[in-house]
Amino acid sequence: MPLPAPRGPLSCAVVSALTGDAVGLDRLRDRAAADLPTGKDFLLDEDIAITMTMLYELHLRGIVGVSDDWEWNADLLATRAVLEGRFLEAVDDLVGMVERPDDLEEALWAVGNADDGPPLASFMARTAECDHFRELIVHRSFHQLREADVHTMAIPRLHGAAKAGLVEVQMDEYGGGFIERMHATLYARMMRALGLNSAYAHYIDVIPASTLAGVNALSLFGVHRSLRYELIGHLCAVEMTSALPSRKYSRGLARLGFGADARLFFDEHVEADSVHEQLVVREVAGRLAAEDPTAGASLIRGARACAAFDALAAEHVWHCWESSETSLLRPLEGVTS
Repeated sequence: MPLPAPRGPLSCAVVSALTGDAVGLDRLRDRAAADLPTGKDFLLDEDIAITMTMLYELHLRGIVGVSDDWEWNADLLATRAVLEGRFLEAVDDLVGMVERPDDLEEALWAVGNADDGPPLASFMARTAECDHFRELIVHRSFHQLREADVHTMAIPRLHGAAKAGLVEVQMDEYGGGFIERMHATLYARMMRALGLNSAYAHYIDVIPASTLAGVNALSLFGVHRSLRYELIGHLCAVEMTSALPSRKYSRGLARLGFGADARLFFDEHVEADSVHEQLVVREVAGRLAAEDPTAGASLIRGARACAAFDALAAEHVWHCWESSETSLLRPLEGVTS
């Protein structure tokens, strides 16, 4: 990931440390804990969001110009732990109290079938212009260009049939071993077809906290073994809610004159996720809950979190577009391609 521009004092301190000025790094945790907002205000704080994104990226693709030695720096980990504690409190505020369901699969399908957000997919199918598509694709690019990577972190934390089921799902995400079929490759191809730069995290400085919050939630679930069930629940929600919107997005691109090559990312998800949703709910989540009676509530928590963060991002985009404003931090016209 390119080193992001700071968005406030906390991210400025982290950027300074990562680029060579580590003075006061031992006090960064205390600075992070001071006057932290709570709930949705915490999630939508631009400074906090980009700080957490940087701290997680040290465990994933890394940051350009930053040594990999920073990944396990104790002061950065302590700072991240403070932020994660408040983040998890905000997650609980979003999803509400979660109890172990009597029927896990039924409870997961209920999350997947809920539709509380704005009608974004229908708008994209029927009304959206090319500029709307370009913005939406930029919002999702940071996650989609590393699609499946964080969910794959659950594989070494599972065993038996649940592990085998997850491997089957993830193999499809990676194109069955063929790079041209990898979903991240298909997303990059779509970006280029719309005149966008497909380099990983190229648009990180214009993606707002409302979108980064969902990415950070997934990263949080992925890097902690204790949250592996939330990670699988998150994957369940992704697979259950992808096929129908993808069909509408593809229809919208076709209406705007884009060919099959540009639409392949969405068309692939219409077919693949219709299969994946059955597999991940029954063969992965279902087996985990059968093996571990404590897993059910965590699986539902992860699924609800995914849905809540998707709604948070969609509400921001919808509100901005209703006001004829860009949903990014600044218009794409001002971003270097």
